[in-house]
Amino acid sequence: MSRYDLVADLHECVNALEQGLTTLRQQVEQQPLLIARAFSLPEIEKGHENDEIERIAVTQHLGQKARDMALAHYCRLFMQHQSEKLSTKAAVRLPGAICIEADEAVSEHISQQVADINALKLRLEHLITVESGLPSEARFEFVHQHLRGLITLNAYRSVTLLHAPDSLRFGWANKNIIKNLTREAVVEQLERSLKANRAQAPWTREQWAEKVQQELDMILSLPADAKLKIKRPVKVQPIARVWRASNKKQVQLACPSPLLVLCRDKTQVPILGELLDYDADNVTHRHKPLAQPLHLVIPRLYLWSDKL
Repeated sequence: MSRYDLVADLHECVNALEQGLTTLRQQVEQQPLLIARAFSLPEIEKGHENDEIERIAVTQHLGQKARDMALAHYCRLFMQHQSEKLSTKAAVRLPGAICIEADEAVSEHISQQVADINALKLRLEHLITVESGLPSEARFEFVHQHLRGLITLNAYRSVTLLHAPDSLRFGWANKNIIKNLTREAVVEQLERSLKANRAQAPWTREQWAEKVQQELDMILSLPADAKLKIKRPVKVQPIARVWRASNKKQVQLACPSPLLVLCRDKTQVPILGELLDYDADNVTHRHKPLAQPLHLVIPRLYLWSDKL
């Protein structure tokens, strides 16, 4: 795809996404509101994206205010939609749920609207991360050259739609991203980094190339049967626990945005729990298996090995 066609597709996709979100907002506003809770979290200002999180104070909002906050949150795609003081590198999260009344026809219509919106979000992410052909470090400049102020974290985030669960409760999750890798895959990644011949602050190109070469040499020196894995901590995340009595099953969902819940009438309104403040000192782990001894071999990649 030519660069001109890509930019045209980007604008077309974002315009369609904005229109779809606006139409969804108008549709939801027309439906009777049954119950709503939104939990606003402290705003993250520029320069504080990587601060260690020990406490998170939660403010609860109810009813129509919660619904209006949720709909505004769905539509927040650009920096212009938020304060200039806020970081654009940290996702703005608003956990919660809004439950609206919707008969069968309206439910089907809203479900299709949400599916179309989420398809556009996937399309936008694919255009930027795949079809652009750009490495991750070059995408920010490209996006903001052609879609000034787009907050990709918000634009990619899907709208989660549920049909009348029995209860929704909220909590916090501390997780690690874990991905097993072969030695060949890591070597290939490091060799691509060398061939790219780019610098990464605060190093010069020559210093960065030397650093990557040292990492490459170290990976090649590992035993052939060494197990390699990326184990990267993810900042604490708000989650929703969805319970359905009919199948006696609880499903845990990430909840960075309010869940949109469709109910036939008042008899289907789910029990909505609260989101309590987060306190790192009082986190209890239901089950924490014994960890296999691992050695950190490339800190910047969070790459670990079971052997040295």
